[in-house]
Amino acid sequence: MLFGKYHIVIFTEGRSGSRSLRMHGWLAIVAVLLVAGLVCGNVWLVQSWLDSRHLGEDLGNAQRLLEDQRRQLVSLAERLSVVSQDLVRVQNFDAKLRLMMNMEKDPDQVGNEPGDFSRTYLPLHRQELAARKMQDFLSRLSESVRLEEVLQQDLLRALRTNRDTLSSLPSIWPATGFVTSSFGMRSSPFGRGRQLHKGLDISNRTGTPIVATAQGTVILSGRDGAYGICVEINHGGGIVTKYAHLNKTLVENGQWVKRGQVIGHMGMTGRSTGPHLHYEVRLNGVPVNPMRYILE
Repeated sequence: MLFGKYHIVIFTEGRSGSRSLRMHGWLAIVAVLLVAGLVCGNVWLVQSWLDSRHLGEDLGNAQRLLEDQRRQLVSLAERLSVVSQDLVRVQNFDAKLRLMMNMEKDPDQVGNEPGDFSRTYLPLHRQELAARKMQDFLSRLSESVRLEEVLQQDLLRALRTNRDTLSSLPSIWPATGFVTSSFGMRSSPFGRGRQLHKGLDISNRTGTPIVATAQGTVILSGRDGAYGICVEINHGGGIVTKYAHLNKTLVENGQWVKRGQVIGHMGMTGRSTGPHLHYEVRLNGVPVNPMRYILE
């Protein structure tokens, strides 16, 4: 009976006559289901719209949070890079002291672990990966610090034992100015091809004070051929320093001088192309690079 045929008569109020409508039962069911489906769909759409109204705001908040986290990671990476560079400077300083005390190899042969964090990790775009890399870097940095602490203790014991030796090492700059020529092979300023430059040339104004780089005994104060007016100081242990092209000296032969004591003034005596100090360090008579001893 539900799916039978129905004859529906519709009477018009206030008018004579009527209208009739014939339809199957299944068609009425389909119409009811269709209306119910439309109502349910509209309800679902309204609910979805209400739920999605906050998605844009939530997305903006999430993006701002990610940007803040990224800036924090970059800031932390920069701070770690500074700490790493400080550790490298300490390691190089330690290596130079050990070289001066004949305890270790040349600073140029010492590794710069754990490295520069900014060059290694900052280009990463994934924050989770950057955080893991940062944690790994911190672990290696911590290991390097612990190792450096052990090495520093050994060095401190050696320094306490050899205080006199350290005070006799030429570890400071002999004058202020600009290094215009370093130790090593160079073209001769007088046009005689390449030759070994046995020290450092430090340029400044005439009259600039020259100081002893370590304590010792003056073994020469006066003229010495092409070196012009110069001073030589014997520091013991086979180490002798030479200060050449001076304008004048303030010390005498046999005089004991302390580190930092003014021994003369800068000039351009001897074979010189301008006012500067030629500074040499000799070990058992052999010129060596003065930078090996200077603690910067």
